Amino acid sequence: MKIILSLTLIFLCTVAQAQNKSTRVLVFGLDGFSAEGFKKAKHPNLDRMIADGALSLTTRPVMPSVTLPNWTSHFTGSGPEEHGITNNAWTLATHELLSVETDKDGYYPSIFKVLKEQIKDVKTAYYYNWKELIYPINKNYLDEISFGENDTYLENYNKAFDFLVKNQNYPTLAFLYSVHTDHAGHGFGWMGPEYITAIEQADMAIGELLEKLKKAGLYDSTHFLLITDHGGKNKGHGGVSMVEMEVPWAITGPKVKKIGLFTEYNSNKNTSLVIADIFGAKKLPNSWTGQLPKGLFK
Repeated sequence: MKIILSLTLIFLCTVAQAQNKSTRVLVFGLDGFSAEGFKKAKHPNLDRMIADGALSLTTRPVMPSVTLPNWTSHFTGSGPEEHGITNNAWTLATHELLSVETDKDGYYPSIFKVLKEQIKDVKTAYYYNWKELIYPINKNYLDEISFGENDTYLENYNKAFDFLVKNQNYPTLAFLYSVHTDHAGHGFGWMGPEYITAIEQADMAIGELLEKLKKAGLYDSTHFLLITDHGGKNKGHGGVSMVEMEVPWAITGPKVKKIGLFTEYNSNKNTSLVIADIFGAKKLPNSWTGQLPKGLFK
C-alpha cells in the first residue's frame, strides 16, 4: 500500500510539474480599442480565437480613461489611487501621487514581479511601440523587451512568436501591444473608416501569428487574452462617456470555460489576477484591489 501511495504521489507531482511548464499566456493589447469599435469592425481571427472562451464588451477602464493609468492597472491589479500613475506624463523620477507600495527599485509591484518570484523558470516578454508604456514597469522582471519605432508592430509580432517557440518548455508570459489603433482614433476620429481599418489590420496580424502558433503546435496549449485601455469620442478620450468607458476584454485557453459573451462586472484591474490564477501564483500584493472574475475557469 505504501508503495502504491508513493507512486501515486510521484505521478501527481510529475503531472503538476508538466502542467506548470506548459503554462503559456500571450496577451494581445490594442490601444484605444472601444467596445463600439469591436462591434463595427470585422475581426474574424479574433472571433475564432475567442470562440472557445469568454468575451466582455462592458469591461470598465479605470479613471481617468487615458493610456498609461489603464495599461498600468492591467499589469498591477490596481487603480491609480494605489499605483499612483494618474496621467501619461508619469515617470519614476517625476510624479505627484506616491504609490502605496513599491519594490526595492521604487516601482509598484506588477504581475511580472509576482511571476518571477513565485513561478520557477518563468519567462517574460514585453513588446510595445509607444515609448512611455513601459515606464511604470520594472524591467528587471522582463526577459525580453522590444520597442517598435513609429507605430510599427509586425516585427514585434515575429519576435513574440520566436520567443514563445524558444521558451515552449518553460512557463511563459508575453505581452504584445500596438498603439496604431489609438493613433488612428486621434488622427481621424473614433469610429471613422481609418480607425476601423486599423482594427482590421491588427486582426490580420493577429491571425497570421495564431496560424504560426498552430503550425508550431503551440496554439492549443496557450492562453490568449485581448485587452485594451479605453475607448474614444471624436478625436480624443479621457472623459466618462460610455464610448470611452466600455471596452472589450476576452480570454481563451485550456483552463477557460466556453461561455461566450458575459456581462458580469469586469475591470482592467482584474487582468493580473486572471494571469496569476492561470500560472498558479497564490501570493498577491496586499495593495492589489482587482478581483478574479467568477466563472471563467474550468
